[in-house]
Amino acid sequence: MKKDIILCGVGGQGILSIATVIGEAATKAGLYLKQAEVHGMSQRGGDVQSNLRLSTETIWSDLIPQGGADVVISMEPMESLRYLPYLAKTGVIVTSCKPFINIPNYPDEAELMAELEALPAVVKMDIEQVAHEAGNPRGANMVLLGMAAPSIEILSVEQLRQAIATIFARKGEAVVEANLRAFDCGVAVSQKQ
Repeated sequence: MKKDIILCGVGGQGILSIATVIGEAATKAGLYLKQAEVHGMSQRGGDVQSNLRLSTETIWSDLIPQGGADVVISMEPMESLRYLPYLAKTGVIVTSCKPFINIPNYPDEAELMAELEALPAVVKMDIEQVAHEAGNPRGANMVLLGMAAPSIEILSVEQLRQAIATIFARKGEAVVEANLRAFDCGVAVSQKQ
């Protein structure tokens, strides 16, 4: 079994934290893992993208070919569409529906949502609102990971929860619990859609 995942968004939104959690879970599960960060990691506000390839078999390349991504996980709706050529025909997009408008020619929001809704498999939600309601306004990325968890399949929800606890442990129990709460809210959202 394998899963090819593209993570994308805008610098500062927490894409690398999602990649770290998935990587930790994959490592603990004994999976093969390749990761490649492709764009603007250090530039706050710039586009950010990471390829994550998980498999029970050896992986030879760290880059996902066009048409090869099983899941595109996006903190930002326009960014999810940017990587549409990489999505497999049976792939799913898991995205925030709230734009992060950081460029002057950002597309019309209604047109952007219409384009997303026209796709066959999209899970979308205002992840910032869900995180706020969960009591963790900075946990939108963990809400998004929770929404994506059922689509990742090669890792269970519980394996991802354990990875969150491990990754955030050094920040204290309150931070771990806040991130787990945000993640669980995201899982609940995915089950309703």
